[in-house]
Amino acid sequence: MDLALLRTFVTVHRAGSFTRAAALLGLSQPAVTSQIRTLERQLGRPLFLRQARGVTPTSIGDELAHKAAPHLDALVEITETGLDDESSLRTLHLAGPPEFTAERALPALTELTGEDGQGFALRASFGNAEETLEGLAAGHHDLVICTARPRGALLTATPLCDEEHVLVAAPGRAEQTGPGRPRRKGAPALEDVPVIEVHESLPFVSRYWASVFDSRPAAPGTVIVPDLRAVLACAVAGAGLAVLPRYLCGGALERGEIVALNEPPVPPLRTYFLVVRTGTLAMPHIARAHEWLLRAAADWC
Repeated sequence: MDLALLRTFVTVHRAGSFTRAAALLGLSQPAVTSQIRTLERQLGRPLFLRQARGVTPTSIGDELAHKAAPHLDALVEITETGLDDESSLRTLHLAGPPEFTAERALPALTELTGEDGQGFALRASFGNAEETLEGLAAGHHDLVICTARPRGALLTATPLCDEEHVLVAAPGRAEQTGPGRPRRKGAPALEDVPVIEVHESLPFVSRYWASVFDSRPAAPGTVIVPDLRAVLACAVAGAGLAVLPRYLCGGALERGEIVALNEPPVPPLRTYFLVVRTGTLAMPHIARAHEWLLRAAADWC
């Protein structure tokens, strides 16, 4: 079987579209369509169901992708790194949420970069779970950190760590609510306090309210800024309350710049996962980064 046909097939499977696969492969869309049809004729079975927006793999297509993708990735690794240049640095492409990646993952992984013959070059990009998992499946990333466990067999997820969420505000704002009132009165004690969030949908506050108060936040966001580090800065400045990961706001809590408005017996948690394309842990640089992050995460919880 022609390896070029398999490579095109795996790219279409990961991209979910002939058009996106063509762009990734540097081919025309008709050329990709022709190659898939040739492979389907050789196998005697359809591999994709054509839809108005993209394609969906058949059960045979899923099975073939699961078996072929790891081996094709390994072949690409061999051709990209070369057989004779063992000292050349491999490049690890990492993606994840900006705050966690910047504060946790990158400082840990930079210990592995360098020219010791076992290190690697590092390229990082930021995005939400949907964006980064789609990029991983399409081959743009080697390793993704996200808070969503992917479905299907083409991606493999390993739990990395849990982050605790804390309801915080500047001391002046906390005095407005009254000491201990959120614990006694619940969500109504916080209805008049402005809310700082990363999105209009209030993802962190809504999750906290549902878990701790068994309710939904009554007020919309007053300050919306798409970075938790900026949310922390606004909270310190007294703009309102915020729900933040403890790893990010722990220093500000210790310095008294913000205070915890509530200390529930069971704080809300969110799990991070390390995700790779199935089979790519056979590649040394990906396996080493994966193992190193898991070791480092033991001290993050």
